[in-house]
Amino acid sequence: MSRRASRKRRSDYGTVILHWLLVLALAMAVLTGLRIAGESPEHTWLSALDSVLPHRYVWTEHMQIAVVLIAIAIAYPIYVALAGLSRRIRFDRVRLAGLFGRREARLGAFNIILYWVLYVTFVSEIVTGGLMYFDYAGSVMFSIHWLGMWLILGCAFVHVFVHFQIGGLSQLLRILRPTRLASQISHFDPLDLLDLLDQPSFKHSGHQRRPSPSNSPRRAAPTTPQRRVPPHGNGSVLQSNPIMVAFAVAIASTSILVIAERHPSDTLEIRRVAASDIPMIDGDASDHAWQLARPIYVVTGHGDNFGGKGETTVEIRAVHDGQSVYFLFVWDDPTRSLKQLPLIKTASGWKLLHHGYEKANERAYSEDKFSVLFTKLDVTLAGDTTFHAGAEPIAGKPRSLSGRGLHYTERAGLYVDVWEWKATSTNATGFMDDDHFGPPAEASAAQMEGRSPYHGGFAPDPGTASDSDNFLAENGDGYDQAVKPRRLPKNLAATKKALGTVDLDPNQSESEGARWYLTEDESTPYSPELDAKIPIGTVVPGVIISGAYFGDRADVRCAARWAAGRWALEVVRRLDTGSPYDVVIGTGTFIRVAAFDHSQIGHTRHVRPIRLELE
Repeated sequence: MSRRASRKRRSDYGTVILHWLLVLALAMAVLTGLRIAGESPEHTWLSALDSVLPHRYVWTEHMQIAVVLIAIAIAYPIYVALAGLSRRIRFDRVRLAGLFGRREARLGAFNIILYWVLYVTFVSEIVTGGLMYFDYAGSVMFSIHWLGMWLILGCAFVHVFVHFQIGGLSQLLRILRPTRLASQISHFDPLDLLDLLDQPSFKHSGHQRRPSPSNSPRRAAPTTPQRRVPPHGNGSVLQSNPIMVAFAVAIASTSILVIAERHPSDTLEIRRVAASDIPMIDGDASDHAWQLARPIYVVTGHGDNFGGKGETTVEIRAVHDGQSVYFLFVWDDPTRSLKQLPLIKTASGWKLLHHGYEKANERAYSEDKFSVLFTKLDVTLAGDTTFHAGAEPIAGKPRSLSGRGLHYTERAGLYVDVWEWKATSTNATGFMDDDHFGPPAEASAAQMEGRSPYHGGFAPDPGTASDSDNFLAENGDGYDQAVKPRRLPKNLAATKKALGTVDLDPNQSESEGARWYLTEDESTPYSPELDAKIPIGTVVPGVIISGAYFGDRADVRCAARWAAGRWALEVVRRLDTGSPYDVVIGTGTFIRVAAFDHSQIGHTRHVRPIRLELE
C-alpha cells in the first residue's frame, strides 16, 4: 500500500466542532419536533414512536435548540470565510462542468450541491420556525417546516453516502480526526486542474512559450501535482482565531435575538368605559363598547377540522368598568357544529355516534368550543408549563387515553385559570365553564384501569354545572357496542322539530335555530316501554341540560352567535372573584386562546402569550 493511500485523512478543528454541534442540535431538534408535531391531527401516527421521543420540556428544549441552530447558521459562513475554506463550498462553472466529467469530479460537484441544499433548507427551517414561534405562520408554513425536516434528514444520509463513495471509510472517519488549520499541501484534485486551466493568467502567459530542451535542466515530473494553500489571508493562522471569531459573532447575535423576543408579541389594551357603554351579553357584536376597543388578531393553528386547514384567526376586544371585564372573541369557523355525541336507534339498540371518543379524542361528533387561559406566569411557552406531552407524562399515574398528553402544573398550589365555552352544553345556559389547571389529581380505580379518562390537573372549579351526557355505556369495552340513553324525549315530534334539519355529516352546519340538547322538563328517564315506541333511525341529543350553574364554576357569563362562517362570543367576569382557582385580571395578566371545530381536544393554539393592559 502506498504512503499516500495509508495516510489517515483529517479535518480541521473548526469544521469538526461545527459539524458535531450541528449533528447533535439537529438530532435533538428532530426528536423534540416530532413530539410537538404529534399534537397535530394529521401526524397522529407519530404515537408509534412514543417510547423513543422525549416527554419532558419538549417545547422549551425545541426553542433552545433553535437558538443553537441559529448560532451555527451564523458561525459557519463566518468561519469558512475567515479560515479560507470558501472553495470547499464554491459552486462555479468548473464545478458545474464536473457534473459531466469523471466519477471523482461528479461526486465532488454533487457533494457541493448537497451542501447548498442543506444550508438553504436549514435557513428555511429557521425562518419558518421563527414565523411559527411569533404566530405569523399558517398551514402553508407548517407544511414547509415539516417537509424541510425530512429533506434535511434525507440530504444527511445522501451526504454520508457520497463521502463514502469519494474516499471510503477513511473519508468518513476524517470528521473524527481533528487537526490544526494551517498552510498545507493539497493533494491533486482534477477540479483544481480545470480551475487552473481556466485562469486568464495561465492562458496568456506560461503555456505560450516552452523552454528549449538544450537550455533547460532535465527534471523528473512530479507524480502528484501539489500546491500550498494558506488557510486564511497571507500565511498560516492560529486555529482558534477563525472559530473563536465565528462563535463570538454568533453568540452576540443570538443574545440580541433572545433579549428582543422576551417581549410579548401582542398587548391587549382594555379600555375603561362608562356604565352607559357596558355591552349587552347577547352574542351581538354591534355594541358601541366594541367600537371603542382596539382589536388584536391572533393566528392559531395545529387544530382539528376548520375546513381541513386546522387553523383560524381570533379577533379579541375587551373593555372594563372598574368592577368587571368584558371580552369579545370572534373567530372563523365554516360550520356551526352542535352535535355533541348524539344517539341513533338501530335494530341492535342505541348507538353512540362518535369517531375517537373511546380514546378521549372525539374528532367528528363534538360541539364547537372555545377556551381562554389566564395566568400571571410570565412564560412564553404554555407547553411544558401547563401541558405535558406523551402517552404517560406522569410516572405512576394513568396513561393519557388519547396518547397526546395531559394538562397540569408542577408546583403545589399553582393554578391556571381556564374558561371553556361549548356551543351546545354551556351556551344554552349563558355560562362558560370555569375550570383550572392545577397539580395532578389522584387517580380513581376506573382511571387506573383505563376505563375512564384521566385528566391530570384539569378540573372544574368548585360548584355545579347544568349539563351532562345522555348515555351510559353498557360495558367497559368502549362505545362501539350498544349504549343506554339516560333520558328519552317526552314528545318525540317536538324534539325532532328542535333538532331542525338533521344531517349526520359532521362537516355540515346545523340549521338556523336548531338545538341539540334535551332539558329535564322535556325528557323522562329511560324505560324499555318508552324505548319500544321509538322507531329505528331516530336521533336524540347526547346532552341533558338540568339545574343551574352554581359556585365558583358560575363566575363567567357569556352568549354566542354563529353567522356567515363566524362565531361571536361575548363574555363577562369580575376582575377579582376572590377564588383561589381564578386569576385576578389586571395589567400584567397573560392570556391564550384556543378554538375547537367539532373536536373534543384538537384545538388550535398559538405560541406567544397576549399581555393584558388595563386603562
